[in-house]
Amino acid sequence: MLFRIDSSASEPLFEQLASQVRTAAIRGEFSPGQRLPSARDLAESLDVNLHTVLRAYQDLRDEGLIELRRGRGAVVTEKAAQDLDALRAAVTQVARLARNSGISPETTLALVKEELR
Repeated sequence: MLFRIDSSASEPLFEQLASQVRTAAIRGEFSPGQRLPSARDLAESLDVNLHTVLRAYQDLRDEGLIELRRGRGAVVTEKAAQDLDALRAAVTQVARLARNSGISPETTLALVKEELR
């Protein structure tokens, strides 16, 4: 997996990294047990602080998408590799309804987040 960051973006660097892993998981690009680059290697390759990568990995761990194993690094969990086709279809339907109703993406996201609570 190729990671890219945009230091001029308003989104924090750690969130950019975490978002790329989430997106890859949604696209089905992971298999359970797959290892992500070590935090140190990734930080060096992106020329960012090690703590930036660790923060992204910790957020992903807290979401249950990766496990952080001493000596093995970041490992993709079953949850990250699960089949999301049914959820993707439902989200597509919600997006279509929102678009057809003229509801903004921000309002749509707020409604979805409220339902998840």
